[in-house]
Amino acid sequence: MRAWTLHLPPRPGPRPLLLREGFSVWAFLFGPLWLLWHRCWLAALVVLAAEVALAFVPGAGGVALTLAVQLLLGFHGRDLLRWTRERRGWRLRHVVLADDEEGALARLWHREPALREAWR
Repeated sequence: MRAWTLHLPPRPGPRPLLLREGFSVWAFLFGPLWLLWHRCWLAALVVLAAEVALAFVPGAGGVALTLAVQLLLGFHGRDLLRWTRERRGWRLRHVVLADDEEGALARLWHREPALREAWR
């Protein structure tokens, strides 16, 4: 089973965000581009600056450090996404355990039926 977190927007309109905990392959592979796609501007700027700085480290040390940054981003990319949303006023509402997104939504809707309207 995986853990999922439900985040509600600061004002009505946008859909709630359901995020899975764990490693993000896309964040690992695409790094700053993944962060930009998810509108994590500050985190993308910091990661991009770190990777540009590491490009000037001579030898295999720079490559190893760049790989370490990408691994950290893979493990903590969704945490950065949650952090960005919290800075914008989104609130953590629920933590749910389920095998997949559909199961997480089913558990959420069973626990709080009013949330079903937010997905329409």
